[in-house]
Amino acid sequence: MEPFNYFNYFTEIEEHFWRKRGAHLLVSPLDWAIVETWQKAGIPLAAVLKGIDRAFESWSRSRRAAGGRQLKSLAYCVDAVLDAAEEAQEAAAGGGPDVESARPAAEPFSRDELKSYLERNRLRLRTSAEKHRAAHVAISTRLEEASKRLEEIAPLLDAPSALDLEDLERRLTILEEKLAAALSADADEDSLLAIRREMDRSLAPYRRKMSAEQLAQLERQYTQKRLFEYFDVPRLSLFYLT
Repeated sequence: MEPFNYFNYFTEIEEHFWRKRGAHLLVSPLDWAIVETWQKAGIPLAAVLKGIDRAFESWSRSRRAAGGRQLKSLAYCVDAVLDAAEEAQEAAAGGGPDVESARPAAEPFSRDELKSYLERNRLRLRTSAEKHRAAHVAISTRLEEASKRLEEIAPLLDAPSALDLEDLERRLTILEEKLAAALSADADEDSLLAIRREMDRSLAPYRRKMSAEQLAQLERQYTQKRLFEYFDVPRLSLFYLT
């Protein structure tokens, strides 16, 4: 994905969906998880927006729309977005090599913004580590380690050379994935069961529209999101900065 598309991914999708919907809705955990699966699959922003447009067009011709019902979730857009992504991939394959612009792209974030982001997350990790030290020793230890790792990463932002955002994102994503694994492994059964029940209720209307692979990816993202919220752990990827 292009840097602009990547780092403004969720905001662009959210605002486009609101405009099509004609109402400012609270974003559900399910919608968040869907956007995350698209982002991790590398689906270009343009393909997502095109797929959303097509889904709304299809909905407008449906009996549900005729009955006054409105499209409320991005889950209805999954198939249309995947079709648009496949078309974009085929078009790119037949279009020959891209010609790079001689003009370098501007950095999407200032270094001060990035420093503030890392510092906020570092402090949140330390606070969460203290909060869970008594009941979840293993998780608390992982959170402390992650906080120290962010402290080690921060000096990279002071390098005089051009900032390598892709490398920074790799480091943050790896750290986030380690935290996700620790939370999944050490969360208590009652918490996981509550998340599973909530997820099943949210997905129930859409399960028949999705493949087993789509559902598995979506369930992973949904569970990860809710575990991070349950333990008050910040998301570290630059995807969440905006």
